[in-house]
Amino acid sequence: MSKYTIKNLSNKFPTKDITKDDKINKLPLSTSKKNKKIISLGDGIVFGQNSIPIIAGPNGVENYKLMYETAKCLKKNKISIIRGHAYKPLTFPYRSRQYKESKNEGMDIMDTIKKDFNLKVVTEVTEISYLERICETADIIQIGSRNMQNLELLRECALMGKPIILKRHFGASLRDFLGAAEHILVEGNEKLILCERGVSIPHTHRDTSRFALDIQAFPALKELTNFPIISDPSHASFWAPWVPSLTLASIAAGCDGLIIEIHKNPKKSAVDPLQPLDFNQFGNLVKTARTVARSIKRKI
Repeated sequence: MSKYTIKNLSNKFPTKDITKDDKINKLPLSTSKKNKKIISLGDGIVFGQNSIPIIAGPNGVENYKLMYETAKCLKKNKISIIRGHAYKPLTFPYRSRQYKESKNEGMDIMDTIKKDFNLKVVTEVTEISYLERICETADIIQIGSRNMQNLELLRECALMGKPIILKRHFGASLRDFLGAAEHILVEGNEKLILCERGVSIPHTHRDTSRFALDIQAFPALKELTNFPIISDPSHASFWAPWVPSLTLASIAAGCDGLIIEIHKNPKKSAVDPLQPLDFNQFGNLVKTARTVARSIKRKI
């Protein structure tokens, strides 16, 4: 049972927009503006201050060689957080010949990479049964967009006490998004990072792009919450040529971090081969991103 009780909680006036009543009675923790929330991973890696950390890596942990080469690329570009999902169900149940969930084996790979390269690890949790193994390795737990309102999963993740990236569902209003965040915060875990990853709209500008990055979400959420807000331009665009532009636009709009999908050979990526940058493209983007960040008195 939560220690928080709200006297005037009411659902008489449902809305997709956030009202004063919502802030007081439904979203008191996520919309509190008393203190700016700073999420530190140690080793100088901080979300919510002047720096804009980049999280990068392939979608799935395909094999050790790929993660080893990715880790070398990150170290070369002075990036300290690697991502890779070992438990990664797809939108549809059908699998290509290249793809399989690496599960515990994938987590063992990430554990080795973490130790050998002194990197922080972000990986997604999809089921409570995987949570214990994930937490042995992960520095940040990611909750994907489709699990944004999996409330029991949110609760169990919160109780682990680790930093959490909560991704906005592509059909969710900011009210829905912060409502999900509230379920984490009410368990006493304030190590929360919000992630904008694209929304579903009638037109997405090309037939391979499933979502549109909601740039307005960054200033809008900044008005509402003190928690860090990061951007995932790779999943938002589903199209690698657009990722650099959306990355730079996210920095200019005030994001507090980025998730960039990269792969040594994107065409051979087992998952979503249209969206990863190759290592050279990523290196060039990091250089440009650092320049843009400096122009607004921030740093990558």
